[in-house]
Amino acid sequence: MRKTIFTLSAILGLAFTGCMNDEAPPILQDTNNPINPGDNIVSVSGMISESTTWTNDNIYVLNQKVVVSSGVVLTIQAGTIIKGTEGSGSLASALIVAQGGKLNAVGTATEPIIFTSINDNIEIGQTAGTNLDETNSGLWGGLIVLGYAPASFSGDVDVVQIEGIPADDTFGLYGGDTATDNSGVYQYISIRHGGALIGEGNEINGLTLGGVGSGTVIENIEVVANVDDGIEFFGGTVNASNLLVWAQGDDALDIDQAYSGTIDNAVVVLGTNSDHAFEIDGPEGTATGSFTLKNVTIVGNSVTENGEYADYRSGAMGTTENIYAYGFKDSSDVELDNDGVATNYNDGLLTFGAWEIVLPTGVSEVTDIFVNKAETVEVSGFGSTATAVSEGASTVGATTSLLSWTYANTKAGLGF
Repeated sequence: MRKTIFTLSAILGLAFTGCMNDEAPPILQDTNNPINPGDNIVSVSGMISESTTWTNDNIYVLNQKVVVSSGVVLTIQAGTIIKGTEGSGSLASALIVAQGGKLNAVGTATEPIIFTSINDNIEIGQTAGTNLDETNSGLWGGLIVLGYAPASFSGDVDVVQIEGIPADDTFGLYGGDTATDNSGVYQYISIRHGGALIGEGNEINGLTLGGVGSGTVIENIEVVANVDDGIEFFGGTVNASNLLVWAQGDDALDIDQAYSGTIDNAVVVLGTNSDHAFEIDGPEGTATGSFTLKNVTIVGNSVTENGEYADYRSGAMGTTENIYAYGFKDSSDVELDNDGVATNYNDGLLTFGAWEIVLPTGVSEVTDIFVNKAETVEVSGFGSTATAVSEGASTVGATTSLLSWTYANTKAGLGF
């Protein structure tokens, strides 16, 4: 199996040589005659134009961008393995759920659905391979879900193109006015080794959620070793619970464009190249929205210079509460980045509940971690809801036992 998959990487890399558009050919899938029937490999590419099911007795290879079209449901059985091919720019592989499409991907704790690289030697029936770890990233793209829920865009337009998809590919649109929009069910999914480069300084997130509505179910999601962000919320109203991000290259949980849902029970474990555990932006247009981020445990990186607790920017609005943090450096901070977000803090539009932090060596007061970098706006009380605790003595944070199923828990020895 391992040798065959590596050979497929070279073969499939030649299949597409240009950008995909709405006139792309139908999906190329033949479960009765896959490329190598003996190994149960099914190559998929292009637009999925009718509802179909991917089964756990095959490995599905994403040959560049695969799109679940409007009106189509892609069902993925528990325990199914999906592998993305190598490539950058227009050749980057990704599974995209377009507006009006749905993914019914319901894994279980013992049989998660796994998205990984074609270079991963994981085989059917396994939950982990042996040749990749958290340092292997950017080997394929990621999972992108796009819906009709509202977001706040520059110029107050209703719909925009998700980053990384060419403007003439309308399957990349997201946004609208349907807060209860339903893009499907996503449960017990592990996304590993992604984040392929799609433009200068622009990589695909592990899980991208653009204008995803509250009718969508997102529970028990893990992102490991992604080059860019772990999970990014571009507007939308979807709620997400039981999340884990490990060793991302940029930010673990990223909120943009007036995301107005609730993120509940999450763990972030920063790697050597990770930036922030949280990066929170606000609206880009006049439409506003308020997020809730609660019950999160964040584990810092004390080995390299990288790794911050959180950065609140660009008029962020919402509540962050019940956060437990440990393992950070004395230079790491929770930051109000500019005048706009500092004003929102003063006006009660950005609020903080309990934070419990294990103080890094060299930090004497927990309030020293909370920094206002606004140029002209002063704040008072920032950090007053935080307390210093000893490691293991927290009363807030994630219920980590709910994430014991994850690859990260096993691989990193987190002890959930």
